Amino acid sequence: MFFFDPIYFVFVAPGFLLAALATILTKSTFAKYSNVASSKRITGAQAAREMLQRHGIRGVNIEPTHGQLTDHYDPTTQTLRLSKGVYNSYSLSAIGIACHEAGHAIQHAHKYTALSLRSALVPATNLSTGLAFPAIMLGMFLTIEMFVLIGVVLFSMGVAFALVTLPVEWDASHRAKTAMVEAGLLSSSEKAGASAVLNAAFLTYLAAALTNILILVYFLFRLGILGGSDD
Repeated sequence: MFFFDPIYFVFVAPGFLLAALATILTKSTFAKYSNVASSKRITGAQAAREMLQRHGIRGVNIEPTHGQLTDHYDPTTQTLRLSKGVYNSYSLSAIGIACHEAGHAIQHAHKYTALSLRSALVPATNLSTGLAFPAIMLGMFLTIEMFVLIGVVLFSMGVAFALVTLPVEWDASHRAKTAMVEAGLLSSSEKAGASAVLNAAFLTYLAAALTNILILVYFLFRLGILGGSDD
């Protein structure tokens, strides 16, 4: 029913193309502004700490972590982890990313609804996405449509997670863009460079959500739910 189906690539090609472009844009923009130092000469770690302090948030640990673009906030331990290229860097890229991750810590402290929902979805999403494609593949191999349908339902959890992630990431970037200037971390002209990094990074989340939606639509189409057929 689904093996070697060229229609699959017709459906998902736009998402894959956008994802590839987003990845290239993010890496190139990050690299460009990694070579532009802020006039204040503050590091990413210092910028994140300043942003948290201005919002009256205490108890968040800020620590370096390995890898590139591995920066994240862990709400379970209230730890903001910054890659070493961000933690110790004076660059506009570093400050933008550090403030974005601090934005997540602020969301957590203020019980931002979308972040709470995303956190609640994590266990179910991890389980469902791990089982989705095995169920689909088993259904295709045994030609049992019900297994494919179960796999698609499980995969839809990942789609929901990707959609909930969009407002979480957008809001964190908005908080960062505002704070960078209000806190005096960057000048108005420097903000443009840091914002470009955040905008490019958001595009990767948008591409991921679009790709997941297109994959889901493809399976619904092939199951006949959206007007296709299972021939």
